[in-house]
Amino acid sequence: MLENSEATTTVFHYFISNEILDRKITLDDLSFENLNSFDILIEFSSPIASFRNHDYTWVTVSQDRIANDFSPKVIRLQNGLYVQANCNLGIWEVNAKNPKQLLWRFNPEFAAPITQYSNENNTKKIVSAQTAFSFSKKLALLISSSGAIEISRSPIPFSAVACFTDHCDFDTADNLKIQREFFKEKGIKITKGFFLNHFSKRDDNASFENNTSEIEKWLLEGHELCYHSLTQSIREDKEAFSEFENFIPPYNNISIWIDHGFQPYNFSLFQKNGISNYKYEATLLNNKIAVLWNYMDAGTATSGVLNQLDSSQFNLGNYYSSIKENSLLKRLSSLLKNIIFHYDNDEIRVRNYIDTVSSSKELLVKKDCSVIFKLFKNIIPLVILTLKVLFTWNSAKKTTYKVAKYCPIFFKHKIAQKEFTIFQSLEMVDFISALSPKNMDAFVNASGLFIAHTYFSVNTNNYDGKLINSDNSLNEKVVSNFNHLAKKIEQKQLWNPTLSQLVAFYTNYQNTVLDMDVNGTIFIKNNYDIPSRSII
Repeated sequence: MLENSEATTTVFHYFISNEILDRKITLDDLSFENLNSFDILIEFSSPIASFRNHDYTWVTVSQDRIANDFSPKVIRLQNGLYVQANCNLGIWEVNAKNPKQLLWRFNPEFAAPITQYSNENNTKKIVSAQTAFSFSKKLALLISSSGAIEISRSPIPFSAVACFTDHCDFDTADNLKIQREFFKEKGIKITKGFFLNHFSKRDDNASFENNTSEIEKWLLEGHELCYHSLTQSIREDKEAFSEFENFIPPYNNISIWIDHGFQPYNFSLFQKNGISNYKYEATLLNNKIAVLWNYMDAGTATSGVLNQLDSSQFNLGNYYSSIKENSLLKRLSSLLKNIIFHYDNDEIRVRNYIDTVSSSKELLVKKDCSVIFKLFKNIIPLVILTLKVLFTWNSAKKTTYKVAKYCPIFFKHKIAQKEFTIFQSLEMVDFISALSPKNMDAFVNASGLFIAHTYFSVNTNNYDGKLINSDNSLNEKVVSNFNHLAKKIEQKQLWNPTLSQLVAFYTNYQNTVLDMDVNGTIFIKNNYDIPSRSII
């Protein structure tokens, strides 16, 4: 039987006994209209024996398990029954210490993280997306003795998914052409960021204003364009706000916005700068912008770290293993950056790190001794944190990064009255380690997914594994890796969508509804032509 016990305003509690089989259990007494987050706690009289993993395999619950809304929501009980969600919404979470309990979670902390910058120092703060829960179908559990159904997250049945979103900070007329011709040769599609207007500290920086014909070729060759704010450098506030409010889209189908720098009209900064939610939303809607990114990466892609659906990849231990061949100094600086930005991800200490780097440059390059006090003030909290991590390394190295725990890929956020799609990416700057054949083969075998945050045109010396060398030649090791990736695409082992294509597929994926017939067989109720298969 199904019972609803007393619950708080955010937790709904159900109990399912062994007597229930081949039935649809509708959770029809939920009241979540005014909630931004809630959990459904489901207890079974029989323990959970198996959990359908993100890689489409059965795994035990000997450790905690999480299924985000891009992963199957299917479990198998010890009594042989299969339990499946009727929709691909929310998060399923099982705690190894409580194998009879299943949490169906909606917008828990860090499941839908958004960056907001505040105060004069632009201190980074992580907040939860504002969500309006309105389900077209009531949430339900499908309990069957004959099996379940899983749905592919790719139109190529159960393949891996690789999506590239490129930031154009270092684009020039020359390297734009180099990139485009390279991707044309490999048959790889990307979502290409561009600056609409030319206002840059670098004269050769590319923009639509100065390089219209070249940027238009990207569209003609099947790539997608997205706004990377509007200019490379920052204008005075009044001029910047006017530019944002009055810009005219060069094409009708540009729906994606990627924040760049500290532009005052950025999604991550507009509230700090006094733009009302309604006014900001209206500007986005008037320009048909529906998808946003604002400085949120799951981590940094490297050896063993590539699949955004696998939270176990995103920890300090995996990252440190990938850089162990580097020099000691480089290992320590890279590890410190990951501790600050991914492991700790604290708004004050992130600011401490940025100010430490800035003060160090002023001291070493400009010989400005007046910054010494500021330098020590900012570096001391970082030293304390680093020592704490090193002294507790055996446990700290296994801790999943905050914003990777629930593997967010896409989620909805209401700015004023309308919902926008937010996406989370994976920073990818070293294409030698991130896209090595070994890494890519493991990624494909796990049917993984990533949305890469890249800088394909960067050619500065401080970037390892970049595509373009300082003399504008191509890095042969990176070329070899992309040859391997292109082969996976050609062999239909890997889907390479633009971001808009992925969003469209994901929308249909989320809208897919499952049901159960009188014989207890689970079936897909609506048809979006998405590959699926029965599992036992």
